[in-house]
Amino acid sequence: MNQLKGLRFCRFLLWCWLAMAFAIPAVSQAQIKPWPDRPIKVVVPAPPGSAPDGLLRALTPKLSEIWGQPITIENVVGASGNIGTDRVAKAAGDGYTLLYNTMGPVSVSPFLYGDKLPYDPLRDLAPISLVTKMPNILTVHPSSPIKSLSELIALAKKNPGKFRYGTAGPGTTQHLSGELLNTVAGIQLIGIPYKSSAQMTTDAIGGHYEVLFHNAPVVLPHIKAGNLKALAITSGKRSPVSPEVPTMLEAGIGNFEITAWFGFMAPASTSPALIQKISNDIARVIAMPDIQERILSQASEPVGGTPEQYAAFIRAEQAKWREVVKLANMTAD
Repeated sequence: MNQLKGLRFCRFLLWCWLAMAFAIPAVSQAQIKPWPDRPIKVVVPAPPGSAPDGLLRALTPKLSEIWGQPITIENVVGASGNIGTDRVAKAAGDGYTLLYNTMGPVSVSPFLYGDKLPYDPLRDLAPISLVTKMPNILTVHPSSPIKSLSELIALAKKNPGKFRYGTAGPGTTQHLSGELLNTVAGIQLIGIPYKSSAQMTTDAIGGHYEVLFHNAPVVLPHIKAGNLKALAITSGKRSPVSPEVPTMLEAGIGNFEITAWFGFMAPASTSPALIQKISNDIARVIAMPDIQERILSQASEPVGGTPEQYAAFIRAEQAKWREVVKLANMTAD
């Protein structure tokens, strides 16, 4: 009798073990959902029609086709892009909220805002892929008598505080370009802050202030239409799209190279495996001939790369702009 009871007990234990062995994988498989299984939102901390927004709208249909899900673009403006960046930094790391970041909130804002910045770019966000770099072009109104950068500097030195430049906010490339030129040329251009880059550009075309640094894709059409006059480009070499425009170095200012750059990031809690998958898919899109052509036609450079390469790039940019902010005594005010 005891032997029978023992045999039954052993069978019961075996049954329990088998049940657990088959149940655990079933539960695990149920918990692991394929990504994506619903629409994805990409936050861009810039207004519709801006340089980052325009390129993002060319990328997302390609990514949507790869992922088999619709992608919604959400333009979240304010505080020079910090509000939109912070929104993604505080989102769930499930892959359904991504950031198409601009350079300012990631590489400059930490040094302009300090402890007031509600996020840490490399603590709260995970780099996915750098997408593109683009220079600024220094322009004036076509009615201006100024024909070169050297003439602008000479007049600005004779009339300190008279010449103004437009800026879309602290830490934007317009702000950085204007203040860096002040520092290296020993002049005093006055920044005029705007709530939107669109209004800033419109006012420059209307002649409401004297100097505009802006992303090449935005100002090139206006330069070609005769609405703005180009003096110099902030890249290290001339652009094949506008070869007649000299670099800042050629125009007489050394140690002056500023490029805006855009890329994808995700909340820091996103799994490394998902970060890598998204990065691989973005690389596929950047390599597509029509995307390459679009980026190059805007005097910009297609980049791509791994999450690790993007993280290293951001750290290098932060080191660079930390010194520039300190040297130029720049503030967020």
